[in-house]
Amino acid sequence: MEAKDEHELAGLLRKEGYLLVSVQPAGGEKLGKKANWNVFSSFFPVSLAEKMMFTRNLQVMISAGISLPRVLNILSSQAKSGKLRRALKNTEEKITKGQNFSGALAQYPDIFPEFFVRMIGVGEESGTLEEVLKNITLQMEREYELTSKIKGAMMYPAVVVAAMVLIGILMLIVVVPQLAATFAEMQMALPFTTRIVIGLGSFLAAKWYLLPFFLLIFVVVIRTLLKTKHGKMVKDFLFLQAPAISAIVKQSNTAYIIRTLSSLIASGVPLLQALEIISRSVGNTFFQKAVADGCEKVKKGGKLSDALSRYPRLFPITVVQMMQVGEETGQTADILRKLSDFYEEEVTNAAKNLSTIIEPILMLMIGSIVGFFAVAMIQPLYSMMQTL
Repeated sequence: MEAKDEHELAGLLRKEGYLLVSVQPAGGEKLGKKANWNVFSSFFPVSLAEKMMFTRNLQVMISAGISLPRVLNILSSQAKSGKLRRALKNTEEKITKGQNFSGALAQYPDIFPEFFVRMIGVGEESGTLEEVLKNITLQMEREYELTSKIKGAMMYPAVVVAAMVLIGILMLIVVVPQLAATFAEMQMALPFTTRIVIGLGSFLAAKWYLLPFFLLIFVVVIRTLLKTKHGKMVKDFLFLQAPAISAIVKQSNTAYIIRTLSSLIASGVPLLQALEIISRSVGNTFFQKAVADGCEKVKKGGKLSDALSRYPRLFPITVVQMMQVGEETGQTADILRKLSDFYEEEVTNAAKNLSTIIEPILMLMIGSIVGFFAVAMIQPLYSMMQTL
């Protein structure tokens, strides 16, 4: 809040029913240290959880009648991300100078996606910004819930794989060189698999400090490849074909498309614009192409349900049929919202069962790797015992 001194601030708060507990002037020493720390945090993207909290608080404060510049000032001081804080500060300045809210947000596409900006614009034009913010908050909450449940389901497999890799590296660095020295003293003829394991263990034991750089280079290369068009297409294709996760990928993308379409239509965005927004925001490239084809079909006077029916491997027949009902009755937004609830529940159930499905696959993979190392290292010992 803006005030001349602490006494004036206490009086302003008292009028609103609050009691001043502590005060920190803007630009003070404590605030400066926090700002310096957030310079480092700005290298990381703004999390979905923080954007969801921002949208929810924005809706509550606007419904309370607080002016938009003051709301942005308050929320910018509460933001944990330095990137979001600077964006809100700059947005506040632009609004004060006369620019509209959606136009100011559009200059930060890495924070506020096109879906967010378009719905804010519709709310400004129609005077229903509070209702639009409710829809955006609900959309973000659903997306956050789905993402959290999928991440939670993948946590167990990730921990098992990480532990397996770590134990394998320790075995190669500590145990394998000792066995290699024993084999060298006995001048034994080693099998090909044993030579591979010994060579890898000797390299890691001598050059272990290079392992973090190799891992970093590997991660950077993979992320760079996944950002390319062909790399992303290969990744999306593999996800759609993977037995354990293909159902989750299809259901989560379907739920996102129909819920976003429902929110955009309910907020007054024309169908063509809504489809264009979704085709650029949905994660899977194959779903992007399907929605883009649907947009072209609608431009030529066709029905969206007919366009989506050409992709039975992506969209279940239930989605196509319910969309046909919505097109015939004029209640597309309501029907799609109910349908998205159903598919989000399906994703939740599939995510709960994901760990159960992946567990035997992990056991087989771990058993195969352990068996390979055991055979590679025990086979020479067995040959030596036969010789003796």
